[in-house]
Amino acid sequence: MSTTDKIKLTSYSSKGGCGCKIGPADLAQVIRQLPPAAPNPDLLVGLDTSDDAGVYRLNDELALVQTVDFFTPIVDDPYSFGQIAAANAISDIYAMGGTPLTALNIVAFPIAALDKQVLADIMRGAADKANEAGITLVGGHSIDDKEPKFGLAVTGLVHPQKIRTNAGAKPGDQLILTKPIGVGILTTSIKKDQLSEEEVARVTAVMAALNKTAAETMSRFQVHGCTDVTGFGLLGHALEMAKGSGVGLRIVKDQVPLLPRVRELADKGFVPGGTKNNFAHVQDSIAFPESMDQIDRWILCDAVTSGGLLISVSPSDAAALLEALRHAGVEASRIGEAVEKHPGRIEVL
Repeated sequence: MSTTDKIKLTSYSSKGGCGCKIGPADLAQVIRQLPPAAPNPDLLVGLDTSDDAGVYRLNDELALVQTVDFFTPIVDDPYSFGQIAAANAISDIYAMGGTPLTALNIVAFPIAALDKQVLADIMRGAADKANEAGITLVGGHSIDDKEPKFGLAVTGLVHPQKIRTNAGAKPGDQLILTKPIGVGILTTSIKKDQLSEEEVARVTAVMAALNKTAAETMSRFQVHGCTDVTGFGLLGHALEMAKGSGVGLRIVKDQVPLLPRVRELADKGFVPGGTKNNFAHVQDSIAFPESMDQIDRWILCDAVTSGGLLISVSPSDAAALLEALRHAGVEASRIGEAVEKHPGRIEVL
């Protein structure tokens, strides 16, 4: 057994993955105190709509897409952690309709407490995922920290007329989700040794999968809006889409794909604090059925790490897009629709 095989990497952090994000309510209080950015006609996407990345126009044919994401360990295997962290950061570029180009490593690591091979394996996992995405790693920055953290700052390119924002959904659009949810509950269960090796491998594979295929597939269809589902959960990111687009959303609970054992483990109490915070933040904007219990409400708000794309597609293209995604091997599901009623709110059926 190698040194890294013996490491329980998640034991070095109090929270894991996107569940370690500052909650949306707390973050909003901070952002409200910032001075407004100076007007710039070339800033095509900024802070206004809580989108996945910033977009800056270089000329009429080209714009930069910029994002950064990093977090604490979500799984125990260092190489897998590096892959997941990279896939999660790159996903923001895909969600905007862009092509990722370069990346910088962001490293915080307890260099005296953990074997250096652990860090090497984390960075190797990220490098392999970057290669899969066609990204060039151009450098990075590291600090000595008692809690390991890793991620990427990613730059991509997009045509200014082909940007996919979370603020473009239109009434009648169908909502398609490209990965199952429940990651936060399962990864919390990993820390408590509740998953088999096969179950760990399954959730790891979901998180490590790039959204590249889904993004390339959706580019051929009339997609009006897109976001990726990460730390604020399905309903949190869907609510950002509803508010940014000025539409209401309907989401059908039974059509939302779940990873195996999510409900069972949530019933046993393995619901992360980030998930509960997400629910507290969105509950006043969500109409739940009276018959839906608290566990199912939490599941829809579960803090996802490296989740799928939430795509708002024209109703005329929805069936064809769903078929194309599935044909390409994407675990896609149609989960609801955008409506004119209750703009900026969500109805769960």
